[in-house]
Amino acid sequence: MRTPRTKPGTTPRTARTAAALVAVVALAAGCSGSGGKDSEDKADGGARSGTGVSTPRLKIAMVTHSGDGDTFWDIVRSGAKQAAAKDNVAFLYSNDKEAKGQAELVQAAIDKKVDGIIVTLAKPEAMRAVLGKAKAAGIPVVSVNSGSEFSQRFGALGHIGQEEAVAGEAVGTRLAQEGRKKVLCVIHEQGNVSLEQRCAGVKKTFKGTVENLNVDGTNAPGSQSSIEAKLQADTAVDAIVALGAPVAALAVKAKDDAGSKAEIATFDLNAEVVRRLKAKEVAFAVDQQPYLQGYLAVDELWLYRTNGNVLGGGRPVLTGPALVTGKDVPQLEKYTARGTR
Repeated sequence: MRTPRTKPGTTPRTARTAAALVAVVALAAGCSGSGGKDSEDKADGGARSGTGVSTPRLKIAMVTHSGDGDTFWDIVRSGAKQAAAKDNVAFLYSNDKEAKGQAELVQAAIDKKVDGIIVTLAKPEAMRAVLGKAKAAGIPVVSVNSGSEFSQRFGALGHIGQEEAVAGEAVGTRLAQEGRKKVLCVIHEQGNVSLEQRCAGVKKTFKGTVENLNVDGTNAPGSQSSIEAKLQADTAVDAIVALGAPVAALAVKAKDDAGSKAEIATFDLNAEVVRRLKAKEVAFAVDQQPYLQGYLAVDELWLYRTNGNVLGGGRPVLTGPALVTGKDVPQLEKYTARGTR
């Protein structure tokens, strides 16, 4: 049974999570040398080798629902590759924005007899059967980012990410405190349960009206036009919530072209969002630490395969949410330049 949802930063579970992360770092430090030497990182998701530990060579696959141009997943992948280099893991990455394609990529990983699989559960029912096949083949699975409530049900060791509804509630509360009256919540991937949960969370705690707008996040000009048209048609909208960093940039342009004065908030960070926080074009962002999601997912599978450990005791390990604003820019600029935030 999953524990009740709680606000980040205030609960015993958060403390347990922090303790688990400390344990991971401590164990990694005890097992690692001074660093790993990486082979060429191939764009097609090729292996990345490391010499940081003396444990047996493992092969771990990650399959995500990333669409073209979504910089969020570059950061997740970067964290996973760094952990793979440390843990002597051959890391295989693949992605498909369509649920059927994701399931086929997981099946391909099973056929390669990998030692572990990392998946996202944005459209969970499409993954149920193939994850059952992974379990039958004795391949441990860790889910990241999306679908935490389905992770244990589908046989995964655990889930690493943020509870999306809780993150949405934090955004709704913040906008309500600022006196906003009408929010446009932009969903850039229709049918993605995590994005829907974010908007539902906003609606739960916001005191005014929340309206969802579905756009195709892989079509930037079309998405920008849709947001602009909505702002022109409904001048009552005084806040826009983007559910991904690339959409935030489109929302800024749409707002300017529409002549709107709506405040913009966004989920997730990249270097451009940090620049826009600094310029006060984006009021605040929700940071779920994608680098940490990728890093800990590889580490969890390595720990399980080499020492039988289960990070978080099988419960979701929270990496967010944290709200960041312009005052956080100096620190964020340093890390986004490295590609780790």
